[in-house]
Amino acid sequence: MASTITGISSMAARQVLAELVARYGVATGRTVSIEATGGVDAAKRVRTGEVFDLVILADDVIDTLETEGHLVAGSRVAFVRSPMAMAVRVGEKRPDIGSEGAIRAAVMSARSIGYSTGPSGTHFLAVLRSWGLDIAAPGRFVQAKPGIPVATLVARGEATIGIQQLSELLGVPGIDIVGILPPPVQSVTTFSIGVGIRTAHVEEARAAISYLNSAEAIEIKRRFGMEPA
Repeated sequence: MASTITGISSMAARQVLAELVARYGVATGRTVSIEATGGVDAAKRVRTGEVFDLVILADDVIDTLETEGHLVAGSRVAFVRSPMAMAVRVGEKRPDIGSEGAIRAAVMSARSIGYSTGPSGTHFLAVLRSWGLDIAAPGRFVQAKPGIPVATLVARGEATIGIQQLSELLGVPGIDIVGILPPPVQSVTTFSIGVGIRTAHVEEARAAISYLNSAEAIEIKRRFGMEPA
C-alpha cells in the first residue's frame, strides 16, 4: 500500500475535496491529504519545488504549471465548474441580482464590497472597471486576504455584500446567500487537477483522480455548489 497521497488546492474546492477524499479512503483504504490555501500561494509553492502528488487549482493555472514543467505532462484533468454568487450578512436585506443593472445598483448603494484574490475576484474587478468605478476608493472595495473567504468579511460586517464562488459561501455562519450572479457579471471557473512532477506515486495519484471524477462524485460536487467539469 502506498504512503499518504498529498495534494494542494485552492480554498474554493476545499469542502468538496474533504468529503471526496474521506470517501475514497473508506472505499480503498488509501489516505489522501489535501491542503487548502489561497490559489496564488498554492501555485507559488508548486513552482518552488514543494512536493505534491495532486495539484487542484483554476484550470488556467494548472495549464500554466503543466506548460512550465511542474506537472506530469498530459495529467491535467478538469474537475469541477464553480459559479459566482453574492452574499449579505444574515438578516440584512437581499438586493436584487436579476440583471447586470440590478447588481450595479446594489454595488453602488453598498457601503463596502468584498471580493477575493482568486478568479472570481479578478473577473469582478474587470466588471467594475467596465462600469467606470474607482476600485481604489479607500474602504469601499475590500479584498479578502489569500486563504480568507469573502464570507468571513461579510459575517464580520467588514463588507456589506460579498462576491465569490458559491462553493466558498455555502455553509458559512453569519451570512445569507442572495443567489448566483447572471451574465455578464457571472464567470464560471473551471478547476482542474494535475499530477505533481516530483511525485513518487504517479499511478496512485491517477487512481485518486479517477475517483474524484467518478459518477459517485457527481452528487457530492453539486451539494457543494459545483458542477462536474
